[in-house]
Amino acid sequence: MINLSMPTLEPDLNRLYVENSIPAFSREAPFSSLLMDLQTQGWSVQDDFFSTGFTQALKDEAENIQNAFMLQAGVGRKQDHQLVLDARRDYIQWIDPDKPIRKDFLRTMEELRIALNRRLFLGLFDYEAHFARYEKGAFYEKHLDAFKGESNRILSTVLYLNDDWQDGDGGELVIYDENNPDIEIGRFFPKKGRLAVFLSECFHHEVIVAKRTRHSIAGWFRVNNTTSMTLDPDQ
Repeated sequence: MINLSMPTLEPDLNRLYVENSIPAFSREAPFSSLLMDLQTQGWSVQDDFFSTGFTQALKDEAENIQNAFMLQAGVGRKQDHQLVLDARRDYIQWIDPDKPIRKDFLRTMEELRIALNRRLFLGLFDYEAHFARYEKGAFYEKHLDAFKGESNRILSTVLYLNDDWQDGDGGELVIYDENNPDIEIGRFFPKKGRLAVFLSECFHHEVIVAKRTRHSIAGWFRVNNTTSMTLDPDQ
């Protein structure tokens, strides 16, 4: 007999998540609008890109990372990496396929990579991503994601993982015109389930100062620039 007076416990998706247990998408053609936007304007912002359950599992994963296991984000790659606190103030943790939800996220972005190559012929080779945490007062000044002399990052992605984001909370993504980086073409709240994708070398963008803790996954689709003389660096 069921005791109706007992409280119903909500499942802890982060604790119970099993690989492939939640469909990543809730619609049959999840990539179509994004691909069309990229083809016509070079950037796209899609709400509810992933299914509700899959997004919640990613949110749980992001929120459960302890600060001690995150790195102060910097500018540059590998030996050129340096901390520039007047440029950015976020903390990051790179995503490796070492947990079911992380593995499923990377596998899903691999599906998107294949779709991008089929539709747009971009020659994308791989995808790298990290969790990002902007605590109160954190920001990222206007910048391009492609590093000078290293054009391996072709498409930037940002998936937002924040409930109930309101006017006054700050933390918006601002995208600027491809031909005139002084002209703002879009300002977007970092609300849960929203995915932004844009050409890394073309669109300056920034993160406005956050007034509360802000979580996201930032990632990049890359081409392979490895040659017999130079190894293409990751992360």
